[in-house]
Amino acid sequence: MAKSFHHSFEVCTCKQVTLGEILFAIKENGANSIEKIGEKTDAGTCCGCCVSSEKDFGEEKMELYLTNILNKFEKEN
Repeated sequence: MAKSFHHSFEVCTCKQVTLGEILFAIKENGANSIEKIGEKTDAGTCCGCCVSSEKDFGEEKMELYLTNILNKFEKEN
């Protein structure tokens, strides 16, 4: 079962970008790619660990990645 995340969950720790900000960028501002999410929110523009598990180089892995958010949103629409 997938974990449910609150809109205040911080997805990008470098830029302090929340899930709610990312969802707003996708739904209201047409950010339909990692690059566009970065342009609208700054998420994923620093170290890149929040982009995908493949780019996450930290010892403790992130709980939610931008790619997961985009994929889930695309499946729902």
